[in-house]
Amino acid sequence: MQYVHPVSRVGPLTRTYWFDLLIAAVAVAAMLEVVVGQDRPGSGAPATTLWFCVPAIAVLVSPLLARRRFPFAAPATYWLLAVALSFVDWQLTTFPISLFLAGMSASFLIGNLRNSFQTGIGLGVVVAGSALVVSTIPGWSTPQMIFIPLQFAISWVAGFALRERAEQAEAAEMRATLAERERDAAARVAVAEERARIARELHDIVAHAVSVMVLQVGAVRHRHAEALAEDGDALKGVEQAGRTALAEMRRLLAAMRTDGDDVALGPQPGLDSLASLVEDVQRTGLPVRVHVAGDPVPLPRALDLSAYRIVQEGLTNVLKHAHASIANVTLRYAPDELTIEIHDDGEGAATTDGLGHGLVGIRERVKIYGGEMSAGSTNGGGFVLETRLPLRGATT
Repeated sequence: MQYVHPVSRVGPLTRTYWFDLLIAAVAVAAMLEVVVGQDRPGSGAPATTLWFCVPAIAVLVSPLLARRRFPFAAPATYWLLAVALSFVDWQLTTFPISLFLAGMSASFLIGNLRNSFQTGIGLGVVVAGSALVVSTIPGWSTPQMIFIPLQFAISWVAGFALRERAEQAEAAEMRATLAERERDAAARVAVAEERARIARELHDIVAHAVSVMVLQVGAVRHRHAEALAEDGDALKGVEQAGRTALAEMRRLLAAMRTDGDDVALGPQPGLDSLASLVEDVQRTGLPVRVHVAGDPVPLPRALDLSAYRIVQEGLTNVLKHAHASIANVTLRYAPDELTIEIHDDGEGAATTDGLGHGLVGIRERVKIYGGEMSAGSTNGGGFVLETRLPLRGATT
C-alpha cells in the first residue's frame, strides 16, 4: 500500500507536466552532447568553456518551462536567446541536436496560441530567429537558409492546425451543450403546456358536473320549498357552495388560458369518438386499424378524455415522424386497467423533436392517473407506444 499511493500520484503529475519533463530531458541531453563533444577534438563542439556552455543551455531552454504563465513570451524568448547565443558562439546553438527539438517545440507552442495576432507575430519571430541563427554559421549555404527555417515553420503550422481543431471541437461541444439545454427547456415548456391543457379539460368536465348538481339542487329546493322547509337551508347552502366553486374555477381557468384559447363549448371527446379520429387520420393517407380486446367498460369522463388524447397524440406522432404505411391501435380492457397500444411499421423514430408535446404530453397524462408508459422501436421494425391506465377505484 505504501508503494501504490506514490505511484498513483506520479501518473497524474506525469500527464500534467510531461512537456516540462521533455524540455528538461532535452536540456540535459544537449549539455551531455556538449560535454562529450569537447572531449573529442574536431567534433565541432562549442569552443567556449563548459562553465559557460552548460549554464547557457539551461538559460536557453528555461523560458519554455514558463509557457503556462507566459504563453507567447516564453517561446518567443527562446528564439531571442538562441539568436543572442549564436552571435557569442554559433556552435553552441547548432552543435547539440537536442536543441533542434527545443526549437521545434518553441515553434509549435507559438503556432498553438489562441491569439491570432500573437500567432502571426510569432511566425515572424520563428522564421527570422532561425534565419539569423543560420546566418552566424561560417560559410552557410542557400539550402540551409531555406530549409532550416522552413522546418521550424512547419512545426508552427502543426501547432496552428492543432489549435484550429481544438477550437472546432470546443465549438461543437458548446453547440451540443446549448442544444441540450434548449431541448430541456423545450421539454419543460411542453410539460407546462400539457398540464395546463389537461387542467382546462378537467375543468370543463368538473364544471359541467357541478353545474348539473347545482341546477338539480336548485330545482328540488324551488319545487318542494314547503315540503322540504326544514332542509331548505341545507339545500340552499349546497347550491350556494356549488355556484361559488364554479365562479372560482372560471377565474382560475381564465388565468390559465392563452389569448387564442377559447372556452370549449361542446362536449369533450372520448373513446366513443375514436371512429371519427380514425377517419380523419385515414384521410391523410395512413391506414389505421383499431382492435378491441376484452369487454369495454364505461370510463370516468376525465379518464375517457385522456385515453382519447393518448390515441390522438400517438397517431399524430406516427403521421409526423414514422413514415409508416399502416398503424394499429389496440385497446385492451381488463378489470383493473385499460391498455392502449399504438404500433406502426415505420422507421422506428416516432418521437418528437423536443419542441412540441409528443410523448411528453402522453407521459404527463399517464402520470396523472398513476399509470405506466413505454415507447421504443421494435425488433421487427416500426415503433410501439404502450400505456396502462389503472381503473381500480375509478367511478363514472
